[in-house]
Amino acid sequence: MYQRLEEDMDINCGPIVDGDESVEEVGERIFHKILATASGEPTKSEALGYGDNEFVPWQIGAYM
Repeated sequence: MYQRLEEDMDINCGPIVDGDESVEEVGERIFHKILATASGEPTKSEALGYGDNEFVPWQIGAYM
């Protein structure tokens, strides 16, 4: 899946299934990505301009 959506996904967890990386190694990468994102680094989706309306938990105004 990551290879098909690489331009829009920040972390590839597939190496765990492939046996190339441990859960701890990938978890470390995820943790560092969270820190970078929280510090202002844009995600791949944000850099592409996606996501403005993908997750809207409190929709303002009328909608169907």
